[in-house]
Amino acid sequence: MSTVLVLNGPNLGRLGSREPDVYGSADLEQLRTTLTLAAPEGVTVDLRQTDDEAELIHWLYEAVDERIPVILNPAAFTHYSYALRDAAALVTKAGITLVEVHLSNPHARETFRHTSVVSAVATGVIAGFGFDSYRLALDFITRSLSPAA
Repeated sequence: MSTVLVLNGPNLGRLGSREPDVYGSADLEQLRTTLTLAAPEGVTVDLRQTDDEAELIHWLYEAVDERIPVILNPAAFTHYSYALRDAAALVTKAGITLVEVHLSNPHARETFRHTSVVSAVATGVIAGFGFDSYRLALDFITRSLSPAA
C-alpha cells in the first residue's frame, strides 16, 4: 500500500464558490473523490487543505520523514513563501517526488502570479488544467511508484 499526499494551501477550501470562472465550480470534496477514483489499486490519496503556512510546512516534513510523494498546490504561498520553498526542497533533496500543481495557468493571470518560489525545487510543475492538473500529477507519481516504471 502506497500513499500520496495531496496538499493544498490557502483559499482552496473555498473551491466551488471562490471565483468559479477561474477555479471551476467543483469543491475540494469533489477533488478528493476524483483523485480517489483515479488512484490505482493499492494507492491511498491523503488530501489535505490548510490556510496555515506552518501546518503546510509540517506536512512536508511528514512527507520527508515518512518518505511519501507529494502533490502540492501552494496557492498564494507559491509567490512568496521562502519557508514553504525550503520545506519543499527538503522533500526533493530526500529523493521524494513533489509535483507542484495549479488549477489555473498562473502565467495567463496577473503578473504577480507569474513567479513561483517553489517551482525550482519541485520535481515538476503542472498548471492550467483544473482538476486534471492533479490527475496528471497523480498519474506521474503512481507510475513512478510502479516497479515497471
